[in-house]
Amino acid sequence: MADGQSNRGGQRRGQRGGNSRGGNQRRDQRGGRTRERELLDAPRKAALEVLKAVRQDGAYANLVLPKRLRAKKIKGRDAAFATEITYGTLRAQGVLDEILSRASTRPLRDIEPEILDILRLGAYQLLKTRVGAHAAVDTSVIAVQAAGKPGAKGFVNAILRKVAQHDFDHWVMELVPNPAADPIGYLATKYAHPKWIVEAFAQSLGSQAAELEAALAAADERPIVHLVARPGEISAEELALITGGEEGPYSPYAVHLDGGDPGALEPVRDGMAAVQDEGSQLIARAATQVPVDGEDSGRWLDLCAGPGGKAAFMGAIAGIDGATVDAVEVSPHRAELISKTVRNLPVTVHVADGREPGLEPGYDRVLVDAPCSGLGALRRRPEARWRKQPTDIPELVALQKELLASAAKLVRPGGIVVYSTCSPLLRETVSVVADAVKNHGLVELDAQQFVTPMADVGPGTSVQMWPHRHGTDAMFFAVLQRPNDK
Repeated sequence: MADGQSNRGGQRRGQRGGNSRGGNQRRDQRGGRTRERELLDAPRKAALEVLKAVRQDGAYANLVLPKRLRAKKIKGRDAAFATEITYGTLRAQGVLDEILSRASTRPLRDIEPEILDILRLGAYQLLKTRVGAHAAVDTSVIAVQAAGKPGAKGFVNAILRKVAQHDFDHWVMELVPNPAADPIGYLATKYAHPKWIVEAFAQSLGSQAAELEAALAAADERPIVHLVARPGEISAEELALITGGEEGPYSPYAVHLDGGDPGALEPVRDGMAAVQDEGSQLIARAATQVPVDGEDSGRWLDLCAGPGGKAAFMGAIAGIDGATVDAVEVSPHRAELISKTVRNLPVTVHVADGREPGLEPGYDRVLVDAPCSGLGALRRRPEARWRKQPTDIPELVALQKELLASAAKLVRPGGIVVYSTCSPLLRETVSVVADAVKNHGLVELDAQQFVTPMADVGPGTSVQMWPHRHGTDAMFFAVLQRPNDK
């Protein structure tokens, strides 16, 4: 799988122990005795720091790790290795814990958190990368010493040697010995997802549930970078030429990059481009493109504007069309960030609750990019799948319905509402839309025509994107209209 590919040859290097992948051991001759001064290599040290931040502070790895790499000046292959083992360990954490519990003589809850982080990182290297078993175990023991826990060295060594006795596929079969009797459990273990999420994905795929394994595999792959060329500033063709990327297949503003730091690109630094998933671009574009009934007076609204990407896209189009955008965000801090993102655009940011924003009704266009479970973007946030619980969903659904009810009041007769989530869960998508149609007098329109040439986006009139089909996050959107009273 992708996680193992960025460390080609790691096993040979690890066995030599000559660089970061195999540890760094310096021996001094003193009085005829050899003493080891053990040093934990920088990539693994950075990985453990991020694991701790995620566990202890609730941090997001995709925000913390790049800062750690820059601070430690970790670049090139070492940066790729650190990224692989950090994100991979977080993605696989639930399954790694099951395997470790089989190999441990004590319950995982009784193991010190720092030691458990080291065990998880070591087990991931053993089972999902090409790092040699000797290097993975030895560097884990070094990490225990570096953490100031020398008494746990033997314990960690023993557990990881038990883990190393079998490959990942063998461990999967130990955990789920009869895949035919428990296909959901088998896929959940093989692709390291909580079982309830696998079940929810299967329900969302419906008649195409045969794609479930492909959907789970795609959620484990690190996505390539998607850039958006800001409308009116630069074209996708120009952005692709400047950055060396390729134009996206669906959004006329999208450019795909294989890697690198997008923040270092001149068009991004100058505000002519930004990082934005191609699916998000399509949703924001639809909010500006769907025809309204009657004249468009140019009053547009982004009711849930954080973190600001869609508001900036709508603002750029509004600048071309002579419209204005009101952007609502409940968090003052996030509202400040949005203000920076939309500077020089015809966007006004309001710190308010989208359910009762205190704005004058009569908007031609309203985007409700609702807070959701985020299960459509699991590949971008490796720790997210283990943080989410099925008990989180009812509260989110209630909020989504309230926001859509607010939008129904704020949009004018003949105006349109675009409802979107970064989730494929039926409870957060088609069920919320059905509630709005039933209880708020909105009419659902055909959204699929606004993502052409994207195809295979679901059986109804709404759009459900998937990473394994479209290369986007698993985003959903529907187009609703308030009937004209005339």
